Amino acid sequence: MRWVKRKHRETIPVKTVLGIASCAFAAAFAWSLSAAAQTPAAESLSYSASGELIRPPDYREWVYVTSGLGMTYGPAQAAAEPAPLFDNVFVKPEAYREFLRSGTWPDKTMFLLEVRDADTNVSINNGGRTQGRLVRMEASVKDRQRFPDDGWGYFSFDSPQGLVDQAAPLPATATCYSCHKTNTAVDNTFVQFYPTLFDVAKRLGTIKPTYDPAKKP
Repeated sequence: MRWVKRKHRETIPVKTVLGIASCAFAAAFAWSLSAAAQTPAAESLSYSASGELIRPPDYREWVYVTSGLGMTYGPAQAAAEPAPLFDNVFVKPEAYREFLRSGTWPDKTMFLLEVRDADTNVSINNGGRTQGRLVRMEASVKDRQRFPDDGWGYFSFDSPQGLVDQAAPLPATATCYSCHKTNTAVDNTFVQFYPTLFDVAKRLGTIKPTYDPAKKP
């Protein structure tokens, strides 16, 4: 066994030195994991000085949770209605990880909904529909400080000139507030439309007792 000499002529086995270093590294690594686990989802939200939510440019690097085609919460669409649209839902990774752990969404969670055309006969496709042009974009955030009533706010980045970079919350009279509060499965979110997360909520028992899968708006 090799030994390491110190100035005061005491000797310490090399294995001991390596063991101490390994323990220190393990402790530092464990601390970093703990700190990461405790990092709030606040990084998900960016507001302007006037309180408008800033549209995130990197939302397609978030966790994808579901897509819908031709979804509507109002009266059933007639057959002659325009072509259906695709809905794609994304959520910030840290909020997604917390939902997997607890079945609930942490404060400062942010969802991004993009709506796209449903195109036909694109390239070699002779049936069905593929996603096309971006039509509109909406967001929902859980921010108890800004929305003390039930914790959630809803935003639209649409304008007559196209998508805007930031948006004020929709007024409290907007139907999305009452719809999300009344018809969602978990914490004002439509987890019933997110298949894998719905299974998580059922396993962890976080589905709202008021949720009725057969209820129609």
